[in-house]
Amino acid sequence: MKKQSLIKGSIILGVAGIFTRFLGIFFRWPLIMLIGDEGIGYYQMTYPLYMFYVAIAAGIPVAVSKMVSESNAIGDLDTSFQTMKESFILMLILGTGMSLFLFFGAKPIMTALKWDTKSYYSIIGVAFAPLCISLMTAFRGFFQGLQNMSPSAISQIIEQIGRVIVGVGLAVLFLPYGIEYSAGGAAFGAAAGGFLGGIYLIVKYLKVKKSFGVRKVKSNDKLLAQLIRIAIPISLGGAVGTVASLIDSILVPRQLLNAGFDYRQATILYAQLTGKASVIVNIPLTLSVALSTSLIPIIAENYILKNIREVQSKVDSAIRMSMVIAIPCTLGLYFLAGPVMMLIFPGRSEGYEILKYLSFSIPFIIMAQTTTAILQSTGSYAAPVVNLLIGCFIKVVLTVYLIPVSWLNIYGAVIASILAYIAASMLNLIYLHIKLRVSIDYWSAVIKPIGASVVMMIAVLLTYLGILNKTASNGIACLISVFLGIIIYVLLIVVFGVFKYDYIKSRFLKRHR
Repeated sequence: MKKQSLIKGSIILGVAGIFTRFLGIFFRWPLIMLIGDEGIGYYQMTYPLYMFYVAIAAGIPVAVSKMVSESNAIGDLDTSFQTMKESFILMLILGTGMSLFLFFGAKPIMTALKWDTKSYYSIIGVAFAPLCISLMTAFRGFFQGLQNMSPSAISQIIEQIGRVIVGVGLAVLFLPYGIEYSAGGAAFGAAAGGFLGGIYLIVKYLKVKKSFGVRKVKSNDKLLAQLIRIAIPISLGGAVGTVASLIDSILVPRQLLNAGFDYRQATILYAQLTGKASVIVNIPLTLSVALSTSLIPIIAENYILKNIREVQSKVDSAIRMSMVIAIPCTLGLYFLAGPVMMLIFPGRSEGYEILKYLSFSIPFIIMAQTTTAILQSTGSYAAPVVNLLIGCFIKVVLTVYLIPVSWLNIYGAVIASILAYIAASMLNLIYLHIKLRVSIDYWSAVIKPIGASVVMMIAVLLTYLGILNKTASNGIACLISVFLGIIIYVLLIVVFGVFKYDYIKSRFLKRHR
């Protein structure tokens, strides 16, 4: 199986991620049309529980990716497949346990968190997802460790198609019984998508296993212990990051009540923050996740082979790529928040002001994700966890104190998120400089992308206003101006010298065995 370069692997996962995000929007759009902001609120309250588990379990595929990459670097193929076997068993146990916990513990969870009783059906719906997703992510870690991102990318698309078709189908089917039943049906879509994506990866794995001439894979308790030892700190870091969503699901509705809103108003504002604004903000974050996923096995391989200069080069490239992604997305969502919200949620564009200000969190979330991946791939597991904990502490304190301020209300949660990720990303950068002694060209990584983004944004706004005046269609104006902006920005990145054309061409076309 051929390896893929950092840029090529990131592009493959990034394109798949963007595609699945847009599929996800097609999932949210009919839901919002069907059950409104109130129904989305019930769905969103329970979703962070599932994502919290995904974050905890995410340490295992990352550890698999790192261990497989290191084994391949020294030509130890048997260890790679043994690592996969041990991770599969571990994920099966974890996934089953979490699914049983959610299914049988739905009412106690709902009571403990003081959620509306109508959220019960969403908890039951999402309860089946951990088992399916767990098995799928174990295989993704294996393929990512082989530095081939295509199987993961294809499985993401299959997963999301299954989620959209099954989730929306059940939401429509159960709507006559009430919006809470419809939200529960939508939540079940995650399990269906995970099952279909997992089937594809199992078939792909068996083919790869056969191509390598591997028949029976032996158990290896030492590898299991090593896997757990690496996965635990990574999982803690992921869990801390997802705690931000849990904080919102627990504190935001409660603090909005303290600000003077009733239960329905609080649910609607919470839905606008997490079910609309955050969903759109997560689209560019998909690209940074793809970058981080591609980064870990590549840096891990060079680090274990003591290719320090190559490690430093990859770190500098990763920081540049992260800012090249983040800065134009921030400006685009800030200045086009209203048009984008109207395009994605026609007739339900309330909450675009939340999106406008939440966009400022994008560069810091992406920087935190990228630097965390770099630190994990070089064996520094505790530092990013501590830094994320500090960020979460800041978020909790600010959420509690800012939301009850009547003129801030939901925007207090936005401010809390931005400042939390600023703290975590800056602390990661400081530690990165200390550990790797890497010299990052911030002029090329930050200032040049800002200049290119400003020029691009001027062109986008002029194009949008011009087309809107001629066609009176927000959708046409928005799509054409954004597409034009992408083309202009890519050209400006080369013109401004952020990445040389020859560098991009060589890295994208580069294939090595």
